[in-house]
Amino acid sequence: MAKRDFYEVLGVSKGASADEIKKGYRKKAKELHPDRNADNPDAEAQFKEANEAHEILKDAEKKAAYDRFGHAAFDGSMGGGGGGQRGGHPGGDFSSAFSDVFDDLFGDFMGGGGGQRGGGRQRASRGADLRYNLRVSLEEAFSGLQKTINVPTSVGCDSCSGSGAEGGAEPATCPTCSGMGKVRAQQGFFTVERTCPTCSGLGQIIKNPCKSCSGQGRVEKDRALSVNIPAGVETGTRIRLAGEGEAGMRGGPSGDLYIFIEVSPHKIFERDGVNLYCRVPVSMSSAALGGDIEVPTIDGGRSRVKIPAGSQSGRQMRLRSKGMPALRGGGSGDMMIELAVETPVNLTSRQKELLREFEELSSDNNPESSSFFSSVKGFWDSMKG
Repeated sequence: MAKRDFYEVLGVSKGASADEIKKGYRKKAKELHPDRNADNPDAEAQFKEANEAHEILKDAEKKAAYDRFGHAAFDGSMGGGGGGQRGGHPGGDFSSAFSDVFDDLFGDFMGGGGGQRGGGRQRASRGADLRYNLRVSLEEAFSGLQKTINVPTSVGCDSCSGSGAEGGAEPATCPTCSGMGKVRAQQGFFTVERTCPTCSGLGQIIKNPCKSCSGQGRVEKDRALSVNIPAGVETGTRIRLAGEGEAGMRGGPSGDLYIFIEVSPHKIFERDGVNLYCRVPVSMSSAALGGDIEVPTIDGGRSRVKIPAGSQSGRQMRLRSKGMPALRGGGSGDMMIELAVETPVNLTSRQKELLREFEELSSDNNPESSSFFSSVKGFWDSMKG
């Protein structure tokens, strides 16, 4: 079967520049790569064809020969020695081609951009972000506060000014990776790129490590930080302190500190967003006759609430703007008072006598009971039928 024109294989014109040829090859390589075309049995052959075309056209001398003689310049018929076909393989160096595509496809995950081999080297690495869990009371969440916390973290070493080298000397280029921070190993058709084991990807080594930090450029230490807790925080609120996390290695930038708020449960109030709920017990007589009660508010004050006569358990009354403040402004929530009518216990003989007398006189004063038992009677009657 006759070979296809190399320019046609890469989808470029004959007068294409080196940059256009490179872009065309990368586009075709991504489209035809066998890993992306498991259901196409011809994908590997097409991938090798694109690779062969690129191997020829990317080289100025080979491209000139191809433009003049076509495929005959490399098939041995002109007495040549294979025209750059390594190891006699017509498709060129498959592992080298795969490495190029691997860089393009996965460069972002390796810490560099497309085609930037070994470009992920960093002379100083950023410190890790830290998390600190802070528990506050509901009263503190209501009013906000300034709180000092002690955070165990890594800070820059004073002895070496964070460089990691004794006396603050400059680090030397890593001999293993030549400062690239990455090394490559050939495994069959694949070229695998790994972080350099000698310098841990930094591209540099320290010949005389600082004795205080062992070459890390940072030491473990507890730090006291003042944190502003705004009014209205709730469980799950996250506060970010930029640059207050772990110090970077060898003078690198510090990470951030994230403070996660947890609001403790309250004995009196239950919170739902910006609203508060307070369950208030009232005596049976107060619920029946009505009256005024005093209830607490989250700011430490008191509010008088009027109980309507005949109130039942579960009845709610609203106190406007007596709830929690909104975290980012916008006023405050409400406080809901829920009545819990109490049944008296440990009655004296006289109290029991009075209650029996009251029961006899109040058979028509319990609307909920009358409605319920009327429904029950109808249910039983229907079952008999």
